[in-house]
Amino acid sequence: MQKILFLEDDRNLNRGISLKLEKEGYKVFSAFSVKEAEALFSKINPDLIISDINLPDKSGLEFCANIRKKSKVYIMLLTALDSEIDMVNGYDFGADDYITKPFSLMVFMSKVHAVMRRAKQEQKEEQTKIRSGELWISYPEMKVYRGGKSLSLSKKEFQLLLYFMENPMQILSKEQILERVWDIDGQFVDGNTVSVNVSRLKQKIGEEYIQNVRGMGYLWIQESVRE
Repeated sequence: MQKILFLEDDRNLNRGISLKLEKEGYKVFSAFSVKEAEALFSKINPDLIISDINLPDKSGLEFCANIRKKSKVYIMLLTALDSEIDMVNGYDFGADDYITKPFSLMVFMSKVHAVMRRAKQEQKEEQTKIRSGELWISYPEMKVYRGGKSLSLSKKEFQLLLYFMENPMQILSKEQILERVWDIDGQFVDGNTVSVNVSRLKQKIGEEYIQNVRGMGYLWIQESVRE
């Protein structure tokens, strides 16, 4: 779950926005002063910081500048200031985005979702491999290894394996697999497409990784770790 550090001293606004963010699937850590936010930041390593500018102990701009010295985390400034110079200052201090009060909640959430998508993609790009049991995939090489030995997989087998390893310990239906790996609606494809490719994949990587769940789909039964 992606994490947001929300710094806003107006407790009613903080609570209302935090509840909305949590309903959208984010883990929110609230702070009401720069001191609290700095302490939280070192503990939680957030994916996004949303910070007011006018705060009781320090300026949100100063907080933004201090964070930017040690982290590339996305920062969105939230303030009643709306002049051009205030916006320029926000960006100069290291902010990635800027939204002024009062604001549309729909626009605000759209900005948050966009930032979080970028953050998720960048995190994935920074990771070089994913490992599960004796198997591991090298992202830069786009190759699969088992016990140090390279495995020869077709493009679809590779995509299928990657989908399983990126979604361990959860049942994936044939429809989900077709949509993700083949990028098509399952109703227009031979029903054996997935089962045949899963069987072939098992033969190459070993039978112990994928479990058939009758009437539901397939389950990758090993934990996966990104490195």
